[in-house]
Amino acid sequence: MPKKRENRGRRKGDKGHVGYISCDQCGARVPEDKAICVTRPYSPVDPALAAELEKKGAIIMRYPVTKCYCVNCAVYLGIIKIRAEEERKQKAKLY
Repeated sequence: MPKKRENRGRRKGDKGHVGYISCDQCGARVPEDKAICVTRPYSPVDPALAAELEKKGAIIMRYPVTKCYCVNCAVYLGIIKIRAEEERKQKAKLY
């Protein structure tokens, strides 16, 4: 059977077995090297209130929050895009 991707859609390499995590959107069980993880700053304060407090000189802390998604949810949320076949398979030509 032909291989569609050189890395088989994972970042595992030669590791063997990797653990599983659950998708933060749908709860699907995904291998941790296949999951798409995004780290974004999170502030518990309302953005309008934070802007007003920052004008007065207050320091509002932002915490990094990492969320991991399965491939389906990452495509649905727009984190990754489905690329054309020509863009996917960019291999050097052998002369």
